[in-house]
Amino acid sequence: MNVKNDPQALWLVGGVLGLLSLATLVGFVLARRAQSDAARATVANLNARTRSWWLMVAVFGLALAAGRTGSMILFGMISFWALREFITLMPTRPGDQRALFWSFFVVTPLQYYLVATGWYGLFSILIPVYVFLLLPIRAAAAGDCERFLERAAKIQWALMICVYCVSYAPALLRLPIPGYEGQNGKLLFWFVLVDQISDVLQYVWGKLLGRHKIAPTVSPNKTVEGFVGGAASAALVGALLHRVTPFTFAQALGMSLAVVLMGFGGGLVMSAIKRDRGVKDYGTVISGHGGVLDRIDSLCFAAPVFFHLTRFFFTR
Repeated sequence: MNVKNDPQALWLVGGVLGLLSLATLVGFVLARRAQSDAARATVANLNARTRSWWLMVAVFGLALAAGRTGSMILFGMISFWALREFITLMPTRPGDQRALFWSFFVVTPLQYYLVATGWYGLFSILIPVYVFLLLPIRAAAAGDCERFLERAAKIQWALMICVYCVSYAPALLRLPIPGYEGQNGKLLFWFVLVDQISDVLQYVWGKLLGRHKIAPTVSPNKTVEGFVGGAASAALVGALLHRVTPFTFAQALGMSLAVVLMGFGGGLVMSAIKRDRGVKDYGTVISGHGGVLDRIDSLCFAAPVFFHLTRFFFTR
């Protein structure tokens, strides 16, 4: 994405930086005015999230500025780290070690190589078909049959969520969209922005108006009011930014809703997995946000759906 030569990209990046600056200022003011312990804890959480967003936006912006290769490397590293976090939560046995070696050091790089080269016919089936069949064979050859089905399913799930689904985000850079050539970086930026701002707005609306829990045993902080307010707000933001996409206002609104709904579902599923494993976060690598997988849980579910909607309706 060439920010210098593209006014739309410049406005897009400038708008995000402006929002972060405003959030930093608001957080500073609220921190000075907070009186109760609960208020100070809420403001501290908000400020930690804002500081983390500065770091994540900087990394993501540099990757996009570096072009397609930089974006592929960034998302490949995200997948690798997310896969590590997911596997760490799951008890493994010595018989899994070779299957895990292939998952980390063969399958993950190969998936991103196929995405980078635009080999859609293979990257779309590599993990759900070929790896699905070959990894259990490799694990079975180790001769360890204890809880074999459970162990194999966990590795397959980890690859599907952390590598396969995430790889659909940078795959947007390879879509041949008529009249939008050379601008796919903005589409990726728009997608990530809508997906992530939905999480933020659902959190804000939930804190302001949240009363009715959606799934209290899975995610106690998710409320009907937070979801509706955050989803509607994020979809409106996506629609208002339609000029940086190949979509019309109405199309951008519909695509934003698809991203938001799938993102919400992804967050709910990944929270259920954490509750099953008895942990609060997948990791601690991002201050204020937990682990990498905590931050991209919504993107994991939204990316493949958004990619295929775009490919089906807007490409040649």
